[in-house]
Amino acid sequence: MSGLAIEAKGVRAKLGRSEVLHGIDLAIEQGRWTALVGPNGAGKSTLLKVLAGLLPHGVAHGQVHLLGRPLQEVPHRERARQLSWLGQNESASDDLTVHDVVMLGRLPHQGWLAPPSAADLAAAERSLRATQAWEWRDRPLAALSGGERQRVLLARALAVEAQVLLMDEPLANLDPPHQADWLAIVQALVREGRTVVSVLHEISMALHADELVVMAQGLVTHQGPCNDSATHRALEAVFDHRVAVRELDGQWVTLPLPAGFAAHNDFSTGVGDNASTKK
Repeated sequence: MSGLAIEAKGVRAKLGRSEVLHGIDLAIEQGRWTALVGPNGAGKSTLLKVLAGLLPHGVAHGQVHLLGRPLQEVPHRERARQLSWLGQNESASDDLTVHDVVMLGRLPHQGWLAPPSAADLAAAERSLRATQAWEWRDRPLAALSGGERQRVLLARALAVEAQVLLMDEPLANLDPPHQADWLAIVQALVREGRTVVSVLHEISMALHADELVVMAQGLVTHQGPCNDSATHRALEAVFDHRVAVRELDGQWVTLPLPAGFAAHNDFSTGVGDNASTKK
């Protein structure tokens, strides 16, 4: 698949009186997973909201195109079918059942006051099974743990069956096995030709993406493939060399470093500046 899923030019945004995005240009290709990473306060979540068209006029400025069209020119109902959103601390009525919450993702596909179609019900079931939430579909949302609730909200986002999915910290409250499940879901979506853009604090998980967008202080400092050494250097630099990117069992991971520790220690071989070697 070729072409751009999302293109942003000159994007600026304010929160209160403070400008938090400072003229960002960004191009995200279709059919790929792009992860936004950077330290706290870098502007990652704000940028994702701008790309989704969620910030009000006057707060965000610049141009955003969705699948080749200016975002503001795409009718809201059509946009809701093309672009799915999973935000931080998403809310839903605790009185709703799990199945009802996921069915909310099908509203853009339904006529006004129309009952769910067979396609709607099938999409909801696929999403609930993908997130391993099908068995408790009749439970009220209030009865779920934080991790279970997050899986239901992910299922709601998946049920839209949008071409583009934007996810802000989707791994919140998920234990490692379910984080691995989320990774498998994203990789399957990309194989189907979908586009995923996610904000992640789990840097080692983000390194599984096709491309990283590294941010700091409201700017994009680097965009490039996750397996590229220049991307690794940019990632280490944006965290003040408090992390080191290393290869482990064929995968890229980040290792946290204590303050003052030499970032050039070679963890992949176990040999650093203070290590001894045998001849």
